[in-house]
Amino acid sequence: MKILKKILSFIIILAIIPTYNLKTALYANAQVLPEKPVKVATLLFALDDPYISLVRNSLEEIQNKSKDSVSFTFLDGRRNQGIQNALLDSALQSDYDLLLINLVSLDRNTVESVIRKAKQRNIPVILFNTVPFDTEPIKSYNRALVVSTNADQSGILQGNSIIKEWNSNKKTMDRNGDNVLQYFMLKGPNNSTVTNARSTYSISTINDAGIKTQEILSKFCYWDEICAKDSTELLFLRYGDKIEAIISNNDAMAIGAIEALQKYGYNKEDKSKYIPVFGIDGIPAAKDLINKGVMAGTVFQDPNQTAEALYSIGMNLVGNKNPLENTNYKFDETGVTIQMPYQEYTPQK
Repeated sequence: MKILKKILSFIIILAIIPTYNLKTALYANAQVLPEKPVKVATLLFALDDPYISLVRNSLEEIQNKSKDSVSFTFLDGRRNQGIQNALLDSALQSDYDLLLINLVSLDRNTVESVIRKAKQRNIPVILFNTVPFDTEPIKSYNRALVVSTNADQSGILQGNSIIKEWNSNKKTMDRNGDNVLQYFMLKGPNNSTVTNARSTYSISTINDAGIKTQEILSKFCYWDEICAKDSTELLFLRYGDKIEAIISNNDAMAIGAIEALQKYGYNKEDKSKYIPVFGIDGIPAAKDLINKGVMAGTVFQDPNQTAEALYSIGMNLVGNKNPLENTNYKFDETGVTIQMPYQEYTPQK
């Protein structure tokens, strides 16, 4: 009887061991299965903005190459902070893992509200292509960062481009021969640090080179091509013979200005009827106009580099890692901002 019990015990043990090993094997295999893609809500100030659309395209390319790791959803703020706020509230009720936000408004109250809402949900957030007036709200949440446009640099480089044009073609550019550059400036939003920096540094750079300037008029056009076209048409009717340059805070508005000039026969085949127009962003349409000699210059921030920074830093934040781990990015003096560099576009003749 004792022998029979021992035999039965041995059989039971043999039966248990494979079952245990099977469970262990299943558990081990489950560990190596890929996790679900990180879901990213990408809130844009306007889907139809030419530069932002390039960043979007670059993010989509990253998604197509990394379908198992990331999924982007793009939400259109339509240049309206109220609409963007509603989109954010809706996104926070969903199961997104990361927020990428290109804010419509940069005032402190808006930034504070966005950061507070993300913090309450413990969702990492990156503000991008923007320069907040105040980074203190961002510092209040350890999962919040800024991937910023280097607005000062963009203005300086634009100023350098204008200096080159003036020095190379002063006889034709200085239409009244008074050694003063008379210009019309097209600006972004009036509450934007980017607008302020680009406007200020482009002109100060020109002045620092010993070139005197005089602003004929400036117009806030909120990055919009149609506004720039309409404003330039009206300005040309009144000051056409006095305008020696049009300086635009972005390429979309610069293109709008060129469309207006062409209505009056300028910036076409007749080189004697030409007003230099300068932009910022380096969108394909602007590069094409520069290559054709219709537009004078632009400076650009590579949208692919911006998208790659958002992806790399964002994935680190989702993984609770150092946000700059395995990257070459550095924080500026704020400790929460990574500035993306600009470069001047060289025409392809």
